[in-house]
Amino acid sequence: MKLVTYNTQYGVGRDGRYDLGRIAAAVDGADIVALQEVTRNFMRNGMADMVEGLTRLLPDYFHVYGVAMDIDFGMLGDDGKPANKRLQFGNMVLSRWPIVSSRNLLLPRTRRLNRGNLQRAALEALVMAPTGPLRVYSVHLDHVNLEERMAQIRHLKERVYAYPMEGGALTGAVEYGFPELPCPEEFVLMGDFNMTPGSPEHLALTGAPDPVEGAQIVLHHPVDAYALAGGVAEGSVSWTDATPSQPGRLIDYAFVHANLAEKVRSVRIDAEAEGSDHQPVWLELA
Repeated sequence: MKLVTYNTQYGVGRDGRYDLGRIAAAVDGADIVALQEVTRNFMRNGMADMVEGLTRLLPDYFHVYGVAMDIDFGMLGDDGKPANKRLQFGNMVLSRWPIVSSRNLLLPRTRRLNRGNLQRAALEALVMAPTGPLRVYSVHLDHVNLEERMAQIRHLKERVYAYPMEGGALTGAVEYGFPELPCPEEFVLMGDFNMTPGSPEHLALTGAPDPVEGAQIVLHHPVDAYALAGGVAEGSVSWTDATPSQPGRLIDYAFVHANLAEKVRSVRIDAEAEGSDHQPVWLELA
């Protein structure tokens, strides 16, 4: 099973061009795709509907879209009536196999005034993969404030690990004439976490390594796929600024439930993709 995560930067590459075909080409061939910074009616990409565009370019995938930020500044049409063109910013999951349920998990945020602060979210998708049902999350955390990322990580872990007790989007479905949905314990978290390896928020997600025995695989912490199957080369980056003001950083990740750790066959960063200021991260599971 091949999974890939890609922060699309609303379809605009480091060359400043909006080209959704580059995004679709970079993820084509994956079985499951997690995307971040997917927009509708955003001025920076010509008010494009990326959801419509991506589903048209990738017609062989089921998809769900989770809106994190939804705003309408009162735009009017040529007739003077409300245009109802809502600026939407969020995450997307596409899958070759049916996505039988989804939830959009809004993450904590603060009222920041000196820098823009968008509502962030993690989109949950329950995928009916041939190897068994799997929960996949497309995640996007705050990019400015460590304190906010820490709060978001704590909340995300709480929601993800509560799933077996809550049952996701629907339980007792027999009342409505539907089959009961599966409730898998295993999950994959993929996305732009805006944190670097070994940072406080990274350790809050994966658990701090024992000073003598090192990192452990335990059921109550997700496992960083970069620590499995050989990982990636030291110094690898998944985000590069368009200006020389900031060095590239490794901020895009795939984390797996402890039960899936032994199934990780490879993880790699596609350094050739040009559709965004981020690079796709690929994960292969047995």
